[in-house]
Amino acid sequence: MRAGCATISGVEAILRDGARVRIRPLEPEDRAELADGFARLSADSRFRRFMTPMPRLSKRQLDQLMDVDHRDREALVAETDDGELLAVARYVRTAPKRAEAAIVVADDWQGRGLGTVLLDRLADRAREEGLTMFEAVALAGNAQAIALLEAAGGVVVERAGTEVHFEIPLEQAPPGRTGAGLRPVLRAFATGVLRLRD
Repeated sequence: MRAGCATISGVEAILRDGARVRIRPLEPEDRAELADGFARLSADSRFRRFMTPMPRLSKRQLDQLMDVDHRDREALVAETDDGELLAVARYVRTAPKRAEAAIVVADDWQGRGLGTVLLDRLADRAREEGLTMFEAVALAGNAQAIALLEAAGGVVVERAGTEVHFEIPLEQAPPGRTGAGLRPVLRAFATGVLRLRD
């Protein structure tokens, strides 16, 4: 594991309801658990994450999700004490200072603040690796998502068919706490209102 990634290895987080989870980098040994976690997601959660019906992961898709180097392609997982995977947040660098990112949270853990905590850590990792911008996509008909992105300082950079593409600056903030403008956006991603591009 890279030295830079060690700063978030094994970090414990306490959620709004007092539940404790461990956040750490995705590792090769997580492959089977990642596939099992995807299989346990509801069809609605899969659609919100991938913006298309996704009944199962192919071997190729699973290979892509497991392809991390903890620099240009980062993935963080949240797990219980007994190692059950609850959520995954990831980014993929697309340019020296920017990345596309995504998150998925197990259905029975949604609405508890886990997505926001995990995305805080992902934003920290992104800044540690010199990233200053996430890119996001909202469906063109999703007025709530578009208004939220605009309120957070997101700028429309492209309208492509049914999607609107935004850029969102990663504000400087203390570790483990994203900037005020980005936090509402991360909360929306965690609840499935928005999807960060992947």
